[in-house]
Amino acid sequence: MKILTRTACAVGAAALLSATAMTASAQSTQLRIQTHYAPETVSGKLAAEYVDNVQTMSNGEISIEMFYSSSVVKSVETFDAAATGILDCDMTGGAYQTGKNPAFQFVGDIMGGYSTPYQQLSWLYYGGGLDAAQELYNKYDMQLVGWWVYGQESLASTKPIAGIADLKDWKFRSPPGMETKIFEKLGAKPIVMDFTEIFTALETGIIDGADASGLANNVGLGLYDLGKFTNYPGFHSMPSDHLACNKAKWDAMPEHHRRIMSVAMESLALRTALTFEKKNAEAAAQLREQGVTLSEWSPEDLQAFRNAAQSTWPEFATTPEAQALVEAHLSYLDQLGLVSK
Repeated sequence: MKILTRTACAVGAAALLSATAMTASAQSTQLRIQTHYAPETVSGKLAAEYVDNVQTMSNGEISIEMFYSSSVVKSVETFDAAATGILDCDMTGGAYQTGKNPAFQFVGDIMGGYSTPYQQLSWLYYGGGLDAAQELYNKYDMQLVGWWVYGQESLASTKPIAGIADLKDWKFRSPPGMETKIFEKLGAKPIVMDFTEIFTALETGIIDGADASGLANNVGLGLYDLGKFTNYPGFHSMPSDHLACNKAKWDAMPEHHRRIMSVAMESLALRTALTFEKKNAEAAAQLREQGVTLSEWSPEDLQAFRNAAQSTWPEFATTPEAQALVEAHLSYLDQLGLVSK
């Protein structure tokens, strides 16, 4: 009987030690992430899905507090807020950081380069892009976790934008960076302003139009309630929205947490590209029914834009990091047959 008692005690002690060890080994990560997208937009809903996937796959070990519509800091300030610890991660885009280094343009929105999200993601994951971009992000104490690319953007306008000729003196909201140079060459008057200021600026006539997002997101933002003209399919911009996290915070996370977040970003990238294939087509049909004019630019006008964009790449690549990224893109675009070096 004493032997059985001692055995039972030993088993109980071992179970207690095992439970204690499991509790001690259970690790938790709390993250505060901001996106510039509103929660009701297609991208906002996809971001929420990403959060749910990460929290579920980690069995609750990763907890994310998500901030939408740049509710903590302005869109352009999100990167710095994450780098300095006000937030933990930035879910906007690299192109907002061109003031730090023009190289961010070429991880944010190359413009006039890739035709589809799949080509652009292929450069990141299989064309050496991630390693090249990571050096840039690490320089500013951030870690690039991944991209989500929704495809070519469409413009919103209160005036017709059926081709290059309509861009003359067209005042429009532009994100900072290379886009302003390209559109200036084509006769437009870009005005840099925050993502959250677009609706008011359109409403008050400060701008004639806006470069905001893809067609479906623009519908979600209500831009076509004011501007009854757009272009579709899009051609000028295909931004790579990123998830970038404070490097010290990232490095302190257990490996399995980092892996969950990275793989979930790959899932988000695929879901985003597939979702917008469908949502943009639905939005186009809806807008036509509502009397919005959708213009498809001619091959000649599209080529004129590509020429203006590609001639601007070297003008904007004024740092070693930017030059290296342009070369990496050109090499891969050449492999894909999209440019001839």
